[in-house]
Amino acid sequence: MSKIIAGVMGPGKTATDEEMHLAHEIGKLIAQQGWVLLTGGIKYGVMDAAGLGARESGGTVVGILPGADAAEMSGSVDIPIVTGMLDARNNINVLSSRILFFIGMSPGTASELALALKYGRASILISQKEDVIRAFRYIGRNKIEIAPDVPSAMDIARRIAEKNRA
Repeated sequence: MSKIIAGVMGPGKTATDEEMHLAHEIGKLIAQQGWVLLTGGIKYGVMDAAGLGARESGGTVVGILPGADAAEMSGSVDIPIVTGMLDARNNINVLSSRILFFIGMSPGTASELALALKYGRASILISQKEDVIRAFRYIGRNKIEIAPDVPSAMDIARRIAEKNRA
C-alpha cells in the first residue's frame, strides 16, 4: 500500500503567526506518523511552516509549485513539482492528498477546500473561525471535520486513515 499523503493548505504571505505555529505543529505530527506532507511548496506562510515542521521531524515534503520554476520554493521541500499552473495547481494539491488539513483562510485556501468537498476528500479544519466553518459546512453538507487544535486534528486524521484502510 502506498504512503498516506497529507496536504496542509493555508495562506501564504497573509498567514498569521498563530496559523504558522499551527502549521508547523501539524507538519511535525504528519512526519512523525510516517506520512508524506504535501503543500503548495512556496517559501511563505502556512506552506513553509508545515514543511519546516515536517523536515524537523525527518519527514518527506512534496511541494506543488505554482510557477514555471522553483524560485519561490520553500527550503523544506524535498520533492518539487513545478507546474506552471499558478492557482490551477490547487486541483493537484487536493486530488493528490488522501487527507487535507486547512489552517487559516484565503481565496486560494477557500478554493482548495471547495475542491476537496467537491471530490470527497477528507477535510479537517484546524482552529477556524466560526463563519468559515458555517459557510463550508453549508456548502459541503457537513462533510468536513472540525478540530479546535492540532492534536485533535491528528486524532481525527488517524481515525480517517484507519477507517479508509479497512
